[in-house]
Amino acid sequence: MQNIELYIEGQRLDLFGDESVSLTQTIKNAKDVSKIFTSFTQTFNVPASKKNNKIFKHYYNFDIVSGFDARTKKAGIIELNSYPFKEGKIKLEGVTLKENIAYAYKLTFFGNTVDLKDLIGEDKLNQLVSLNSLSLDYKSNEIKSRLQADPTTNNIITPLITSGASGTSSRLYYDSGGHDTEPSGNLWFHSGGGNPHQHGVLWTDLKFALRVSKVIEAIETQYNLTFSNDFFNSTNLPYYSLFMWLHRKKGNVESGSGAEFTNLINGWSVSGGEVSEMVNNSTFKITNDDNVGVLQLVLIRTNTTPYEIVIKRDGQTILTRSNITSQNEQIILTPFINVGSEYTATLNYSAAITFSSISWAFEYYDPDQEADIFPIISYTAPAAFEFTITSQVPDIKVLDFLTGIFKMFNLVAYLDNSGTVIVKTLDDFYVEGTNYDISSYIDVKDSQVNVALPYKEIVFDYKDNKTFLAAIHTQLFSYTWAKEDYTGGENLDGGIYKVQLPFGHFKFEKILDADDGSETGIQWGYCVDDNQEAYIGAPFLFYAVNVSDGNTISFRSSLTTHDSISSYNVPSNSLALSATTSKDNINFKNELNEYTGNSDFTDTLFQKYYKNYITSIFNSKNRLTKVTAFLPLKILLNFTLADSFDINGRRYTINSINTNLKTGKSEIELLNDLAIYSNSIDNVQFYGMGNPGSLYYRSSIGEVGNLSVGDVMYNDKQLITLQAAATYTQPGITNDDTRYCDTGSVMNMVIGSNGVITSISCV
Repeated sequence: MQNIELYIEGQRLDLFGDESVSLTQTIKNAKDVSKIFTSFTQTFNVPASKKNNKIFKHYYNFDIVSGFDARTKKAGIIELNSYPFKEGKIKLEGVTLKENIAYAYKLTFFGNTVDLKDLIGEDKLNQLVSLNSLSLDYKSNEIKSRLQADPTTNNIITPLITSGASGTSSRLYYDSGGHDTEPSGNLWFHSGGGNPHQHGVLWTDLKFALRVSKVIEAIETQYNLTFSNDFFNSTNLPYYSLFMWLHRKKGNVESGSGAEFTNLINGWSVSGGEVSEMVNNSTFKITNDDNVGVLQLVLIRTNTTPYEIVIKRDGQTILTRSNITSQNEQIILTPFINVGSEYTATLNYSAAITFSSISWAFEYYDPDQEADIFPIISYTAPAAFEFTITSQVPDIKVLDFLTGIFKMFNLVAYLDNSGTVIVKTLDDFYVEGTNYDISSYIDVKDSQVNVALPYKEIVFDYKDNKTFLAAIHTQLFSYTWAKEDYTGGENLDGGIYKVQLPFGHFKFEKILDADDGSETGIQWGYCVDDNQEAYIGAPFLFYAVNVSDGNTISFRSSLTTHDSISSYNVPSNSLALSATTSKDNINFKNELNEYTGNSDFTDTLFQKYYKNYITSIFNSKNRLTKVTAFLPLKILLNFTLADSFDINGRRYTINSINTNLKTGKSEIELLNDLAIYSNSIDNVQFYGMGNPGSLYYRSSIGEVGNLSVGDVMYNDKQLITLQAAATYTQPGITNDDTRYCDTGSVMNMVIGSNGVITSISCV
């Protein structure tokens, strides 16, 4: 029997002597493959003892002033025999009374990862105010510059995607033999002036795009989170190269105010005060609301040009004041004081305005009246339309966006002891696990072997496939563009499960010269519906590739002027425009690539991030095995959900485990760890002697050429028995995925203890 110790906000709770606390843990579940799971318990009870009543402040008595706030979860720790077991959150669910006397408090323990829902709540992307540091003016020369900017080094670019804002002229094509009699979308550059020459892409038909990784960074900043760099890093190009189109409304870009110009006031310096701070050049934050007084924004100028000001708190408008003509405007915001909140101010106006000063002022008492004052000395709101990121970012909840990225790449998340949210692909998560032989702890009196798969089909899809070219694809071919319907090639029983990303998905078009059918190197996107009307849709993610060896295109910087551009950013669903550079793409299904017309881009989202797990649970040999085990403390304290359990020579991955923390009794659901998770390296010899054989390793490593120091080798497909320590050789053969070296070289692999490669080279 284990001794359970439960702490809430550092205070140890009294427990019932016979109370059963059961903890269920699962990362991925074969019954619900799209969800991100975390540890949790069923509700359990603690006695209404003198100590617990003090901690929970007699919660049953609602007349108590400043009582225990059960609306929020509190920091909690579970210890077993005084050893730390789990950290998380504890929620008070209620109190049980017997004969009107408090008897027990009902509690639930939650794993730390569920904090994401608590922290983020219903917030939307437009509340990520740190994104505004990337804002820029929306004007023709900026759009043109970003259309040519290298997407590998710039976080804001312009892709060749038209919004439908200019009607039929939004439909781009290339005709080197055409002499249009009116403005059109013909990208062929025709030098000269007048209507026959004024064709091409109009700058107001284009919008900026933002690197997705900047949104992830903004989420970290906004909610004081730290994601690990296992997946979220700049060298992971399938993730880091993703962009999101800044498309909040269909058609042309607007401020939403109807004003000719809009400007986020952004002239402050980063600095801190006693109760507040400027966190960046546009954002004021309240850090303390004890003993505070008036909060105000003061704007001083010498002219009377009318303007409107919009104050936002955490991205939401809290005050709008219009037609301001005063030279000294004081905006009192005291009713909107909220500790931890961030405030911004945006101007809407019809002519440039210069202010002699703009200041945030926040009074406090210490003990006398003082104030944090953050001034801008001289600020000009220019006669330019500012493309404020939070005003133009797509309308989606932060949690939905984050969940979409996790589903896209089949990511799992859990919290480590340092408070970092560890984010990895499911395959990488399992690779780092270890093995525990639990054969001797199994209760053999009762076990079950069930069907592992409750579905006959799993559908992988995007929420929105309704832009013009994607919609036409569905109409012509009777299936949705990029959608994968996985059945394992068999007609099975069961339901249909859907993994759907909350994003839109373009089908792009490579443009040929209509005059002679020749290649142009141009690819574009068209954000209209199948009636060619401007379309909003869900947030669109894509890759951008800068083309500098294609045909020059005509860029219309106004209705009467045009320029030639020799490099431009084409949108793409594949990371590269050639499969020899990269096979990665963001389709679920292996479609004919829009740019090359072939199906060589084989690393689809399904193939690269889902196949191992999904094909495993669809495998006819797979079973969902349920066993009961009495696990010792040495396993309970150390195992992770990435680990495998060995039972009588067979290896299993953990689907879920429910543990009675007092008795150690665990009800475990296990999936066979099938050979689908292993790759082989063939024709290997021990010291170059004896008959050639095969070694095995985790399939997530990829081709044999990816093997490196630190990888673990096994001598069986089930990855159970570690390969013995020795030196192994293999003759090289060019263009053979099971060979480490090319023809003429020999692989020399040294395996140390625990099957780990300590050296590998071609000699």
